[in-house]
Amino acid sequence: MTAPAFSLGIEEEYLLVDTETLELANAPESLIGECASAAGGQVSPEFLQCQIEIGTKVCADIGMAREELKRLRSTVARCAARHGLAPIAASCHPFADWKRQSHTDRSRYNELEQALAGVARRLLICGMHVHVGIEDPARRIDLMNQLCYFLPHLLALSASSPFWMGQDTGLASYRLTVFDNLPRTGLPPHLNSWDEFERIAEVMVKLGIIEDSSKIWWDLRPSSRFPTLETRICDVPTRLEHTLGIAALTQCFTRMLWRLAARNQRWRVYDNVLVGENRWRAQRYGMSEGMIDFGRREIVPFADLAEEMIGLLEEDAEALGCLAEVEGVRGIVAEGNSADRQRAVHRDRLAAGEDMESANRAVVRYLIEAFHDGL
Repeated sequence: MTAPAFSLGIEEEYLLVDTETLELANAPESLIGECASAAGGQVSPEFLQCQIEIGTKVCADIGMAREELKRLRSTVARCAARHGLAPIAASCHPFADWKRQSHTDRSRYNELEQALAGVARRLLICGMHVHVGIEDPARRIDLMNQLCYFLPHLLALSASSPFWMGQDTGLASYRLTVFDNLPRTGLPPHLNSWDEFERIAEVMVKLGIIEDSSKIWWDLRPSSRFPTLETRICDVPTRLEHTLGIAALTQCFTRMLWRLAARNQRWRVYDNVLVGENRWRAQRYGMSEGMIDFGRREIVPFADLAEEMIGLLEEDAEALGCLAEVEGVRGIVAEGNSADRQRAVHRDRLAAGEDMESANRAVVRYLIEAFHDGL
């Protein structure tokens, strides 16, 4: 079997906040233009005017992805500062009200708002998508079926949305609660072939439900634009290193599953009902309550699972040159994901005698500072 490229592409969505009030702020058209010009067209507006999106070039390895993300994050931060704004990498703003936000006035977003109505208007959320290059469409579907098992683990590591409209939701990823209200979301179905995927998309296109498969928003999907598998389940990680660690894991999981296929082996495919239980555990608890190991039929602490994943992927990480990033996942487990750290900031402020509003704003200040870590 000829090895796929296993190239990387990473997309991140950020929220823009006013550096004085710490509230969400709309991106001026001039800011979008400045960012796009400075970043070679790799920065674009998003559905809401307070959002901005970046996308790396096709990266041969994690080293190139690191340089791309550093450049793009730095560019957005630098341009935003000239407008009195700052980007934050968190899937929900701690205290913003979605009812006060406006969507971007472009035909694509106008059509989305009209089609999804009130569901779309609540989309005050940001995510991170990782593309892994798999040229063969049939192989893409085969690997997608197996890779679903690990989606909850990636979500648990990335969770960054514990707060919504000034309240602690009790969830590590409230973003997923909002996003799952859209149609064509959640875990992808088990597909038997590339042809089956194309037939599903063709039916919906011919019925006028969608214009193309880019409106299929599964947690994992074959990209509509590139020869890649696109992982979409993740919250946007606050720190650069965490994004790189999760991207490296995604890349290595894909290579590991291909490696098994090359040896006439495969990862067991579990029903979505079971994988969905781990998805919920990641959404609710992040890493704190462990996950179900379906082979052992036990709930295993996430730290133990992380060590198992690192060992499982060592051969692939060495081959892809990302062993340091994969091993860096230990740091996420030890320090906590973004949701854990946001809650720690909030809890410390309340313990110091500050009120809820002050604690919420302290979380935003933390997010502004953490955005620059590693740049």
